[in-house]
Amino acid sequence: MEMKGRANKLDSYLKLIVKTSFFVFIALMLSKIINYVYRIIVARYFGVEIYGLYSLALMILGWIVAFASFGLIDGLVRYISIYRGKNQSNKINCIFRFAFNFLLVSSLIAGILLFFLSEIISVNIFHDARLIIFLRIFSIVIPLSILANVFLSALRAFEKIVWYSFIINIFQNAARAVILVILIIMGMGYNSVVFSYLLGAFLMLLISYFVCRYLIINIFKKPSAKQKEKLAIRKEILFYSWPLMFYGLFASIFYWEDTLMIGFFKTALEVGLYNAAIPIVFLLNFVHDLFMQLFFPLITKEFSRKNFYVIKELSKQVGKWILILNLPLFLIMLVFPELIIKLLFGAEYISAAIALRILAVGGIISFIAPLANSLLFMIGKSRMIMTNLVIMIILNFILNAILIPPLGITGAAIATTISGIVLTLILLFEIKHSLSFFPLKRKMLRILIVSLIPLSLLIIAKLFFELRLRSFILLSLLFFSLYLLIIFITGCLDKNDISIIDAFKRKGRGMMPQNSANNN
Repeated sequence: MEMKGRANKLDSYLKLIVKTSFFVFIALMLSKIINYVYRIIVARYFGVEIYGLYSLALMILGWIVAFASFGLIDGLVRYISIYRGKNQSNKINCIFRFAFNFLLVSSLIAGILLFFLSEIISVNIFHDARLIIFLRIFSIVIPLSILANVFLSALRAFEKIVWYSFIINIFQNAARAVILVILIIMGMGYNSVVFSYLLGAFLMLLISYFVCRYLIINIFKKPSAKQKEKLAIRKEILFYSWPLMFYGLFASIFYWEDTLMIGFFKTALEVGLYNAAIPIVFLLNFVHDLFMQLFFPLITKEFSRKNFYVIKELSKQVGKWILILNLPLFLIMLVFPELIIKLLFGAEYISAAIALRILAVGGIISFIAPLANSLLFMIGKSRMIMTNLVIMIILNFILNAILIPPLGITGAAIATTISGIVLTLILLFEIKHSLSFFPLKRKMLRILIVSLIPLSLLIIAKLFFELRLRSFILLSLLFFSLYLLIIFITGCLDKNDISIIDAFKRKGRGMMPQNSANNN
């Protein structure tokens, strides 16, 4: 009877993730499109060097936001989910209020420091005074962004994924893009970039606050806990979160490490070229985001209830879905990197094609890493995760220092790919040691093998046809259709997949996702 209950809960969660992923898919699609439009406008309208300066400023902003957040953003999601699983609403109020007040102070301090250090960073480190205006305006973005993330974390922890995804994926990117176009028309030059980013962050803070205030009214109540209990709760989340401060910082360092070292060894031109390949390969993260936004709060809630069977099966199933959806994207990047870059960024960026191909290989091999990280976060291994990142950053730094001087952006891509593969292997070992299972299914190997059939279609098309935008789109649609057909007819799907497909056949394809299920 207990086994049947766990199986029913697993089936319920899988269906919830899939239903929610439909809206997340739409939101992410719009987000990627709008974000690429934004980057393409900056890259084409202002040129490679301004695009490179914008990329450097984003790198610095990401580092400071990660440090000033003190890991509390991720800590909020975990502990709110745990307290929800245990029906401890008073602790939720306490932890939310503490995080908001703490981050208000830390973000203001960080913003002030960046404002006054902007000239030193721009002139003495990066040798370009045009970077000053980027950093000074971005210093105001710091508190706006961090406080917005507090409200967004609460929405995610309460499984309000529709609103969370709308705000973080659609609203903020659309606001920035519209404001950018307006400011360009007004003749503000490259200052349009920084002010569009600032106004977009301000609007995101406003909407995230009002949505959170409307949907999660009780979270704003003053906690009635005794002072001793409050101190214990604060100590617990800080103990968990402080390594995440460095994790967020180190994750940002790793993300921007290639850009920083290319900027040091080469010029802003190479930085701009490399940052044409990076956002394209990050399309592989699109699939992770479909599932991870809801996956983490669900498994954390079940962890508080010690439902390890649900966690294990949910992890394996989601891991398989990520591979199925990521594989065709990877194969297209592998075969047509030049065409993709030319269509998106223009012919002047086409020399980044080899880097894109190499980064794509690293991305597909590391497909399970975000899921594995979520499992480690779930069990509270924040210091282990931080250590993993430190190892990867050091390895990537050494490889970059060796490979960038002779190979340029290709060397940076090789370094990042090797580092990502090493991290994935470490994560799989740690999951096996901590939870006694691998988040992998045997049918993943079958999926890899059968994907060779539609891959041959891409290779033949590249060898014998000259593709343009329309023919490339048609070829991609044909490739995806053939890929999915082969997945169906070769038995790559299991009973959980079939159950979900049958459920959607019964209920119809027009179903909108629910924000939450089994909230208690």
